[in-house]
Amino acid sequence: MDLDVFAAAHRSDWDRLERLVRRRRRLTGPEVDELVELYQRASTHLSVVRSSGQDPALVGWLSGLVARARSAVTGAHAPAWQDLVRFFTRTFPAVVYRLRWWWIAASLGTVAFSTVLAAWIVADPQVYSALGTPEEIRAYVEHDFANYYVEYPGASFAARVWTNNAWAAAQALIFGVFLCVPTIYVLALNGANLGLAGGMMFANGKGDVFLGLIIPHGLLELTAVFVAAGVGIKLGWTIIDPGPRPRLRALGEEARAAVAVALGLVVVLFVSGLIEGFVTGWVHTTWLRIGIGVVAEALFLAYVFTLGRRAAREGETGDIAGRPESAPVIG
Repeated sequence: MDLDVFAAAHRSDWDRLERLVRRRRRLTGPEVDELVELYQRASTHLSVVRSSGQDPALVGWLSGLVARARSAVTGAHAPAWQDLVRFFTRTFPAVVYRLRWWWIAASLGTVAFSTVLAAWIVADPQVYSALGTPEEIRAYVEHDFANYYVEYPGASFAARVWTNNAWAAAQALIFGVFLCVPTIYVLALNGANLGLAGGMMFANGKGDVFLGLIIPHGLLELTAVFVAAGVGIKLGWTIIDPGPRPRLRALGEEARAAVAVALGLVVVLFVSGLIEGFVTGWVHTTWLRIGIGVVAEALFLAYVFTLGRRAAREGETGDIAGRPESAPVIG
């Protein structure tokens, strides 16, 4: 085949296709049809030119033209803001709702463990005295616990707790893949810290101070950690019992949904960090402080159990839309 003759015969089609691609946002109906037809022709021409192996430069130029034409024909992607809106109105709440029994179980178990530990400290003087010297406990109860929330400026403190809480949530979620055990340890550690602090405060008649400073940010913050832990445990349990799905496929589907939860919890923990940094230690009216925390928690739960339930019933799973059913392999 004489490649120069072939190129000359079809150059007008290629030039016309290139002009249409440049104007793809302003095409009329007939021009769109023409674009599709010329794209199909150019794809065939590219195959012919490639098979000849005579002109790598022409192959490269025509490949680029065909790729841009393909994008013009098939690539009307939704704007990024629409993807963001979809994520926060469907994907994230749907996954949290779908896995609700896992994180509700994690919540109840951790709170029960903290409550039992705190009650043990209050009821058993030997356990109480083992927590530190009388001077250390007195300093913690009278000063250190409350001072923690006003020790640093609000903005830097909010950023600090946001980072720490995001890391704790990430650990609870990611560690679940190791057959759930590390995630349960993270929950137990957080529950123990909460129970120890509560036990010391209640044992010294400071239970109202403890609840007044924990509830405002703690409701939303702990819920986020419990959600992460519940999703992590579900991830680990999928390895143990994938159900009717092949194990790797099940793990992949749940892992992609877990990534959606991790991204969404970044925002949830940012809100709880703002409350902890600017409300917990700085709003001195207890009922107002607690009220802000209760409202934030109620809004999150309403968000999950309204938008999430609706999206889940419509088939939203949190998996990647349009993913390939299989991946190419060698051999």
